[in-house]
Amino acid sequence: IATRKACGLALAKLGDANDRVIVLDGDTKYSTFSEIFNKEYPERFIECFMAEQNMVSVALGCASRGWTIAFASTFAAFVTRAFDQIRMGAISESNINIIGSRCGVSVGEDGASQMALDDIAMFRTIPMCTIFYPSDAVSTEHAVSLAANAKGMCFIRTTRPETIVIYTPQEHFEIGQAKVLCHCVSDKVTVIGAGITVYEALAAADELAKQDIFIRVIDLFTIKPLDVTTIISSAKATEGRVITVEDHYPQGGIGEAVYAAVSMDPDIKVHSLAVSGVPQSGKPKELLDMYGISARHIVVAVKCMLLN
Repeated sequence: IATRKACGLALAKLGDANDRVIVLDGDTKYSTFSEIFNKEYPERFIECFMAEQNMVSVALGCASRGWTIAFASTFAAFVTRAFDQIRMGAISESNINIIGSRCGVSVGEDGASQMALDDIAMFRTIPMCTIFYPSDAVSTEHAVSLAANAKGMCFIRTTRPETIVIYTPQEHFEIGQAKVLCHCVSDKVTVIGAGITVYEALAAADELAKQDIFIRVIDLFTIKPLDVTTIISSAKATEGRVITVEDHYPQGGIGEAVYAAVSMDPDIKVHSLAVSGVPQSGKPKELLDMYGISARHIVVAVKCMLLN
């Protein structure tokens, strides 16, 4: 199940549990799956059409004085249009939740105009903003629930491709707590992913294990705040070798966030795999490989790091 659909299902579930929950959308409800909420609770759904600045402004108004728990949903690439409204909302200490769907080159055939590759960078600059980047349906539902109860602004980044479910329904999630998905005493490199790249990291781990090379794989879950403790402890367990892989531009993304977190430790070396240039259209798996963030590229990066 795609995390964008899991997000729509989670919103409907949350709406059933709490009648203060409202959802706004920017004429993308069939793709973001906020239509699921709309069908169940049309009186609490606001269609703002393709006017993202207005949508965020309406959400800010609805959430003022704590009257509602507002979720504003659209394509992550279109959220950037509302940066000023988001910035001012954060300055006003507003509690609104923004869902950015169809991020990165994994969008596939729709092309570069639909690929959010700078959204993480934008939201990292917003004060008191929590950034969720769930990898599967279970973690997405938890992200929605945690965002509804969090203080300050939240951004939930969801993806278009369908992915397998990694976590059991009993898995516990917290803001600022990453998940170590595979590890052993023989791990040589820590590979950090989020969202779609978690699956590429796991595939790389399987391929490398066949060659008796073992890596530790981390699913960040939240990019802001980062789980610095888990990152540093994993880095030290793998002799200071860290690779980050993200469906985002390098500027302002996961790699730079990890760099900053470990910058005071001279024994930790970070290598970043990220998208560069203006992507073209194509199949998601082909584009992940074309732009250097697939399992194949992780395998090469791990081997290169071990040679140095």
